[in-house]
Amino acid sequence: NPVNGEKIPVWVADYVLMGYGTGAIMAVPAHDVRDFEFAQQFNLPIRSVFDPDFASDPEAIPDGMSHAKAREEVFEGRLCWPGEGVAINSRSNAFSIDGLPKDEAISATIQWLEGQKSGKKSVSYKLRDWLFSRQRYWGEPIPILHFADGTKRLLELDELPLIPPEITHYKPTGDSMSPLEQAKEWVEITDPKTGKKARRETNTMPQWAGSCWYYLRFIDPHNEERFVDEALEKSWMPVDLYVGGAEHAVLHLLYARFWHKVLYDCGYVSTVEPFLSLRNQGAIVALSYKRPGGGYVAPNETVERDGKFYCASSGEELLVQVEKMSKSKLNGVSPDEIIDEFGADSLRLYELFMGPLEKEKIWNTDAVNGCYRFLRRFFEMCTSEKVSDEIDEESLKLGHRLIRAVEGGFKDLSFNTAIAKLMEFVNAMTRKELYSRSILAMAVQALMPLAPHIAEECWQILEIPGALLDTPWPSVREEYIQEETTTYVVQVNGKMRGSLSLPKGLGEEVVSSAAMELVGVSRHIDGRKMRRRIFVPDRLLNLVVE
Repeated sequence: NPVNGEKIPVWVADYVLMGYGTGAIMAVPAHDVRDFEFAQQFNLPIRSVFDPDFASDPEAIPDGMSHAKAREEVFEGRLCWPGEGVAINSRSNAFSIDGLPKDEAISATIQWLEGQKSGKKSVSYKLRDWLFSRQRYWGEPIPILHFADGTKRLLELDELPLIPPEITHYKPTGDSMSPLEQAKEWVEITDPKTGKKARRETNTMPQWAGSCWYYLRFIDPHNEERFVDEALEKSWMPVDLYVGGAEHAVLHLLYARFWHKVLYDCGYVSTVEPFLSLRNQGAIVALSYKRPGGGYVAPNETVERDGKFYCASSGEELLVQVEKMSKSKLNGVSPDEIIDEFGADSLRLYELFMGPLEKEKIWNTDAVNGCYRFLRRFFEMCTSEKVSDEIDEESLKLGHRLIRAVEGGFKDLSFNTAIAKLMEFVNAMTRKELYSRSILAMAVQALMPLAPHIAEECWQILEIPGALLDTPWPSVREEYIQEETTTYVVQVNGKMRGSLSLPKGLGEEVVSSAAMELVGVSRHIDGRKMRRRIFVPDRLLNLVVE
């Protein structure tokens, strides 16, 4: 180690790629998941070098574990924390980055190493050459002619599109030759442009070639003159939102972007970038039940005793794991069975309510019943004898705040929070003596994108004029969403030390007096002289002390 002179053991691991960077890495098992698993497997030391900032990713903390316990687990080497944090345990005679946030700590380390001429900053790209040719019939033919003297010619525009021939045996041949080799009359031709004998290229493009520009063709799929009409392309592009798996980030999306930029440089498209926003959805996983000797058991063939699971037929104790759904693991879920038991809206609502879009989520069939019960409550609210044409200010606030919250959830793709707000609305509304029909109609509109079938039914039962699908989204009136309280951020010398929820419109003295009662504030000002206070009404109080 060039900083402290410690000897570093060298291990060989299959997840470290020889072609990436220098082919060797400095393992930090406390803060890298793969390094952590490797260190656990071989009983290697796990030294924490960052004090975790759990606020940066609270979802990453194991369920039911407090921040204090999670921090202890990280420091003891029993839990990996790859997120943000503050550098610790770095002091040496030569150098220390203790107390620096992660990014600053990395920059400071690089700067010190460069100053000592022990290392330098470099950028390692994950980009790889991606083989483009395939020995298959199903694929776009490559428009190249090969001549006997080794030269080649690209087909010209008036020779395109190049249509592959009809062949009988299109399966892979097993001898590394393309099935197109069988079509001798198509392969071996006289070049009409040069008069020379030529062979067509028999390799075809891979299936992802079309994926690199399909979003453009979707705009104008029947155009026989151009790949996309110029006016239509300008109207529709760029793609506003792309939702897809993270596995596409360094392959499909990267190459689609390359193709798009080439088309832009050639003047065929009007936008520099193809996609404005990208969101990666997390996988839905499920429990699997594995026999000790291999092979899986279906969930309905297991029995639970004292928190352990056993095969119902053989009595073997089973290894219970959370894994990706697959037929081989027998942990898939049939949507038809869920729909038969709970209805399509309950299934749809549960999938959206399981958690944040980007996070991996564990399937729990029993939890679908919770969404089913909520929809039952919503339906009963709309069909209740308490439904009235009367309206009051509290109901107006409930309705308009619901629409604003659901709008925000939809825009952020935080569907789980939108559903949670609907549940809060039902709880609040059903505590009232009367249910305002017009406010219920707003709630039905908020529910419709999430559970369309029951929403349409409720709309009809409430006897709202017009079809639900044709009804404009409700407009929010600001006077009904204004909060009566506000949250003050309390700082000491510019650093946040607490917050206060207080009525709006309070003066500086009142807010300052309340701030002094906060433990996090009093700890940092006790015994220190107050120099001044910076007060922003309804927002912030900064106490400047010596």
